[in-house]
Amino acid sequence: MNQKELHTAFEKAVTQINEHTEPFPADVLLRLYAYYKRATNSDDRPSGGKPLINAFKTNALFQTKEMNEDEAKEAYIETVNQYFLYRK
Repeated sequence: MNQKELHTAFEKAVTQINEHTEPFPADVLLRLYAYYKRATNSDDRPSGGKPLINAFKTNALFQTKEMNEDEAKEAYIETVNQYFLYRK
């Protein structure tokens, strides 16, 4: 997949997630969060009023620290595809 195809597939996956109205499992949300942050090169730290949730987000980011932007986009796309393929 070339850069343009990867970017288009990533944007489509992001749209699928944003338009989905049912709740997501927490583990899927954390993976998507971390992959999205890496894919968009967003290094800002998690913030909010719930320290435990911020700790989980920070841990998810830590687990993806070795990924580059393209790898994170591919992982995001794969996670979205797997979620919609196997959800009941």
